[in-house]
Amino acid sequence: MRILMVCLGNICRSPIAEGVLQHKIRQHGLNWTVDSAGTGSYHVGEAPHRFSQKICLSNGIDISHQRARRFKAVDLEKFDIIYVMAPDVHDDIKNMVGHTAPGMHKVVLFLNELAPGSNAAVPDPWYGPEEGYRHVFELISRTCDAIIEKYKRG
Repeated sequence: MRILMVCLGNICRSPIAEGVLQHKIRQHGLNWTVDSAGTGSYHVGEAPHRFSQKICLSNGIDISHQRARRFKAVDLEKFDIIYVMAPDVHDDIKNMVGHTAPGMHKVVLFLNELAPGSNAAVPDPWYGPEEGYRHVFELISRTCDAIIEKYKRG
């Protein structure tokens, strides 16, 4: 399975989600790949936010090697599932590739795996203090557990 995590800038939420899911995939011995991207281009080439790196590292996950990249239309073909961190990110992708683009059915809200039909957003911690990253990490970790339970039998 090939999974893409997408947020706005690809320095806070989606790098955490990529790192957490990769970590859990290894723990479960699954042959999945995970990547992340952002719909905006303002952080392309940058490492994840320092608080994203810090919260992950405090949980035994090193995401310092990741670099932000922008979502591309070809990602709809490359990945089996594209998890977006918020409804506005879903809208950004639709606007980038077109509402009826082949593969748009693969673009789903990340938190719907934890709370089906909630259509909730993973809070964007970029604007707040370090504590917000801890909350986001915990939310992402629980959702990644739900994803693994849902798909591990393959």
